[in-house]
Amino acid sequence: MGMTMTEKIFARHAGLETVTPGQLIKCRLDLVLGNDITAPPAIKEFDRIGKPVFDKDKIALVPDHFTPNKDIKSAEMAKAMREFAKKHAITHYFEVGRMGIEHVLLPEVGLVAPGELIIGADSHTCTYGALGAFATGVGSTDMGAAMATGDTWFKVPSSIKVELTGKLPRWVGGKDVVLTLIGMIGVDGARYQSLEFTGEGVGQLTMTDRLTIANMAIEAGAKNGIFPVDAITKAYVEPRVKRPYTAVSADPDAHYERTISIDLSKLTPVVALPHLPENVKPVSEMAVTTIDQVVIGSCTNGRIEDLAQAAEIFAGHEVHPNVRAIIIPGSQAVYLEAMAKGYIEIFIKAGAVVSTPTCGPCLGGHMGILAAGERAVATTNRNFRGRMGHVDSEIYLAGPAVAAASAILGRIAAPGEVSA
Repeated sequence: MGMTMTEKIFARHAGLETVTPGQLIKCRLDLVLGNDITAPPAIKEFDRIGKPVFDKDKIALVPDHFTPNKDIKSAEMAKAMREFAKKHAITHYFEVGRMGIEHVLLPEVGLVAPGELIIGADSHTCTYGALGAFATGVGSTDMGAAMATGDTWFKVPSSIKVELTGKLPRWVGGKDVVLTLIGMIGVDGARYQSLEFTGEGVGQLTMTDRLTIANMAIEAGAKNGIFPVDAITKAYVEPRVKRPYTAVSADPDAHYERTISIDLSKLTPVVALPHLPENVKPVSEMAVTTIDQVVIGSCTNGRIEDLAQAAEIFAGHEVHPNVRAIIIPGSQAVYLEAMAKGYIEIFIKAGAVVSTPTCGPCLGGHMGILAAGERAVATTNRNFRGRMGHVDSEIYLAGPAVAAASAILGRIAAPGEVSA
């Protein structure tokens, strides 16, 4: 029997001819990732092991969650990571001023390539599957051990084929695709499985669409999400990745537990209502829902194409007087490009605030915490109770176009209500 993309990557990194779902294997790693929350406990575990780092070039440390530091505790955590990076001469440590949101930054600077195997002490590490890599989140203990050994154990997941056809309509993007999928199968619909995206519709998705979709595979319970490597992938990777890589493709007779079909042309802008990403509803069917805050950014939708879409909506309009609009570019490079293209000026003239790259509000850290009774539309990835602040606040997940339109109208709104 043939193998899926994920199975082929596992087999290669385990030094095996084939692998099958459920098999326990040890794989060598191409990259180990940590951030300012997850790396400090990983460092403690690493120090307990008492070995040197396995490869200073294959560890990435990104202070992005509570940075710029919001309090003394976060400053101490960032300091611990900074000192570890200096002590072990970690090549890919990204200090404030050169950092970005980790899952925007790493693909951007070429630290992820097709066919590679990456773990990160952050659940949204699965983002990198957009580039045809296997990537998944792990705990800090696993990260600490991996920094010493360069390998870790996996159970090979079974796979679900997500077959995409058609082309996305205007104002519909990757966020609408993945929310629609999660709405179809639920937050545990792909539990410990691989979501493999296939079909002629893949070629109609931008790399930003794919990164957004892979990012939220975990919200369906998946171990990873992965896309085939095509011309769009290569156009993104080749200017960035300076090392050899080997892409994989699924065999024609690869086994999938089931196939889910999505016609992209039939999708519309959607939102996920509190308090689960599976509570998905078309914006056109929403009752009047007033809001207090909008956040556009995060590892899910903080790339230049996301800001471009938001800027197109905001141009010539103003943020509703009852709404706080917060725009967070995903990296310094995204920030610079947004400035060069005039997006930052559009946001500020509209009455929005533009932040340094940070995960801040997504996890209820800083830069946009909600009070009791407040509602937010956010391009982030989770809307669990208390995720962005008070347990009696509400988060509605959406793409950047819906978020921008909602900021202008002061209620959850479709982009077509503001821009033709």
